[in-house]
Amino acid sequence: MTRIAFIGGGNMARSLIGGLLKTGIAASSVSVAEPRAEARQELGREFGVACYAEARPAVAEAEVVVLAVKPQVLPALRNELQDVLRQRRPMLISIAAGVRIDQLERWLGGQLPIVRCMPNTPALIGAGATGLCANGRVSPPQRALAQRILDAAGLTRWIDDEALMDTVTALSGSGPAYFFALVEALEDAAVAQGMPRETARALAAQTCLGAGRMLAESGEAPAELRRRVTSPNGTTQAALESFAADGLPRIVARAVAAATRRGEALAAALDDAP
Repeated sequence: MTRIAFIGGGNMARSLIGGLLKTGIAASSVSVAEPRAEARQELGREFGVACYAEARPAVAEAEVVVLAVKPQVLPALRNELQDVLRQRRPMLISIAAGVRIDQLERWLGGQLPIVRCMPNTPALIGAGATGLCANGRVSPPQRALAQRILDAAGLTRWIDDEALMDTVTALSGSGPAYFFALVEALEDAAVAQGMPRETARALAAQTCLGAGRMLAESGEAPAELRRRVTSPNGTTQAALESFAADGLPRIVARAVAAATRRGEALAAALDDAP
C-alpha cells in the first residue's frame, strides 16, 4: 500500500485526496500537512486521513510527497524536509504553478525523482486537465503511479519537454478563466437583446457544456465539428464571420502567449530564492 503525503491541504489537495479515496486508496495510507487548524479538522472529518500541523511528521513514512503549496512557500520547506527526503527519497509530485524541476532539485535535493504537473480548477469536480513532466530519476512504475494519482482528478497528458509546461499553464491551467469570460460575454450579449439573465446564463452554460462533451467524446477535430454546425449563409456563419473580422484567432494567440510569458517570468523570479 503506497503511502502518500500531501504538503498543503487546500482545494487542489482536497480534490486529489477525494478522487484517490474513490479509486480505492485507503485513508490510512494518506497524510496531510496543513498549518491551519480548522482546515486540518475538516480534512480529518471529511476524509479520515491523518493530519499534521508540520510537514516533517506527515512525510516520515511517505513514498510519494505531493507538494500542494504556493510556489513561494517551497524554498522555506528546505530546512524542514531536506534531511528526511534525502533519507527516504520519495517521489515528489509538485502542483506548484510555474516552479521548474531544477528549482525543486536545488531546494529539496538533487537526487529525488520529481514529477512537475499543472492541474486546473475543474479538478475540483473530477473534470480536470493536467499536464505532467518528469526528471530522469522517475522510474516507469513511479511514472504510472504519478499518473494514477492525477487521473483521480480528470484527464492527464505527459509533456516530454518541460519548457512547454508554461504553455500548459497558459492553455489548460488558465483556460477555465477564458471559458468563463466567453460565457460571461455570451450571457451579456443575450441580455442586451432583452433575454432574462438567468435564462441567458443557463442556455450559454449548457451550450458550452454540450459542445465540450461533443468535442471530448466524438474524437473529431474542432474544425470539423464547427463545419457541421455551420450552414452556408446561415446564422452561425454570420457570427463566425464577425469573429474572424475581429481577429478572434489572433486575440486568443496573443492571450496564450501573454500567459506563457507571465509563467516564465514568475518562475524566473524564484531563481533568486535562497
